[in-house]
Amino acid sequence: MAFDPAFLDELRARTPIAAVIGRKVKLVRSGRQFKACCPFHGEKTPSFYVYEDGFHCFGCGAHGDAISFVMQSEGRSFLEAVESLASEAGLEVPKQAPVDRQRAEKQKTLGDVLEAVQRSWVRRLFRPEGAAGLAYLRGRGLSDETIAAHGLGWSGDGRGGLVSELREQGFEAAMLAEAGLMRLDEDGRPRGELFFNRVTFPIRDRRGALVSFGGRILGDGQPKYLNGPETALFSKRRTLFGLDRAQKALRTVRPDSGASSASRTLLVVEGYMDVIALDQAGFGAAVAPLGTALTAEQLEALWRVDPAPVLCFDGDRAGRSAARKAAEVALPMLDPDRTLRFMTLPEGEDPDSLVRKQGARAMASAIEAARPLGGVLFGLLSEGVRDPGPEQRAALMSRLMEAAGRIGHKGLAAEYRETLRGQFREAFSTWRGRNGAQRNRLPMPSARILPAADAAAEERKRMLVAILLRHPELLRDVEQAFCQIALPDGLARLRAAMLDWADEQEHRQSEAGEGGAGRSPPLDSASLIAHLHSTALSSEMEMVLAPSPLPLARAASAGSMPAEAEEAWWEFFGHLNAPSLREQIMAAERRLAEHWAPEVQKQLILLKTAQAAVMRGEQSDDE
Repeated sequence: MAFDPAFLDELRARTPIAAVIGRKVKLVRSGRQFKACCPFHGEKTPSFYVYEDGFHCFGCGAHGDAISFVMQSEGRSFLEAVESLASEAGLEVPKQAPVDRQRAEKQKTLGDVLEAVQRSWVRRLFRPEGAAGLAYLRGRGLSDETIAAHGLGWSGDGRGGLVSELREQGFEAAMLAEAGLMRLDEDGRPRGELFFNRVTFPIRDRRGALVSFGGRILGDGQPKYLNGPETALFSKRRTLFGLDRAQKALRTVRPDSGASSASRTLLVVEGYMDVIALDQAGFGAAVAPLGTALTAEQLEALWRVDPAPVLCFDGDRAGRSAARKAAEVALPMLDPDRTLRFMTLPEGEDPDSLVRKQGARAMASAIEAARPLGGVLFGLLSEGVRDPGPEQRAALMSRLMEAAGRIGHKGLAAEYRETLRGQFREAFSTWRGRNGAQRNRLPMPSARILPAADAAAEERKRMLVAILLRHPELLRDVEQAFCQIALPDGLARLRAAMLDWADEQEHRQSEAGEGGAGRSPPLDSASLIAHLHSTALSSEMEMVLAPSPLPLARAASAGSMPAEAEEAWWEFFGHLNAPSLREQIMAAERRLAEHWAPEVQKQLILLKTAQAAVMRGEQSDDE
């Protein structure tokens, strides 16, 4: 019985293979994989490895997925193995109706068509008609062995020779059209070959089945690269060029063999030639999307092979844009067990040119220098931000927090928020780290950069800091705006120390875990003030909390309520920075339009209350 490939993919995705195999043999973790003594032949030293989506024995060569393991270990048929695993996974095995049988037969027939075309195009490449294509491939540094291993071919001139050749094998033009090999006219009839005068690249799914082709034209024609259209077999957003070979390459390198980490890394590059050139240079685990940005489906496929694949992008603007888009797609899908790493090549280079000019060692060094997503996300989101004003800083902080908020795993999202806040302050502030060493980056606005208008403005700044000293639980809600205000040096030192302290408290709470022993206290005023005394900032605090030259606002007093304090804080901020207050309101409105959340609604109400007070030109009784 033939099953819909989508059903089998879903079954494999829902079946943890380590749990299935662990019922038969004792598995021991070995890096990212598990290992054991092979259940299919006697051995004393483990050579049987279990990966995310399959197993491989380096002793006897047994390999496969969860379905094949059940078949081999329990002597079951394919149907019996599928039914057993589907029952455990809570999936209903689809009954094959006549239409399903017809679809399966049709897909088989389309596969036969593609294989017949592949054989024809491979033959043509090494005939006189394919001389230009063969010269092009050799000129790109590919050996004849590499050309043959990847099944590269030549499509011919498109004058009907392919149609005639396949008709002799029983395949009509309509079947070629269904397989994505011919153009259709307005009435849906075949009217000409899609691939002609092109070097051809067979595209296979992760199991190695031929599903489509790509082609490169020689000369100045457009498009330079062409992929086949969507068919019953081929979906661009679900397919990665070279994934079948990459999986095999990773499994032929024994994890404890001492091979370099670069040769055991799944690489994602931009095109066919990059994949093939890397394979020839010894990096067989390389794949490429098919002319589109990475999709969620492709990321899922990558993570089934490697929990931390490396995305390799060109060092130009287009490469940086592709990296940013990939990060944005990946964020909602991240968890502690799967992430991405990023490597950037020198501008003007791609993997193909790098290995040809500088050799495999240069590529290996670039791979080993790949940085995790958490280390590059700030740079991707802040590209082009140089010495920004308050509005630009507010917009950037909003982008950073929104990015972290898209991560579905709450604990990981909190870690990203902390990391991005720290990188923001490091990039745009001057502050002292825990060891007391000064870290200098682009400065936050200071009184010298944005002069205070009058004494009232200076007093409002003192009130902003005083309220947060009494109510540090508000720090995270107002941090973005707090970092925009131009403060005198003493207040700026307090601000930096307060934000560092809040980071440290949150980090301790995260390490302790909710309800865990030794959990740090919440952000409370007494703890904050004690900490600031210990960091030699007593005089700065006295300057803030003393009643001279003007009395403190009621909201900054020890007995004020948090809601009162928060409302007052935003009003003081609005008087100091009305344009940014409008930016804050628009950002909150956008967030509410995308996803309603009570905390965002509350903030919007406070912001609009402050804006109304500023527009009326009122001052609170406390002032």
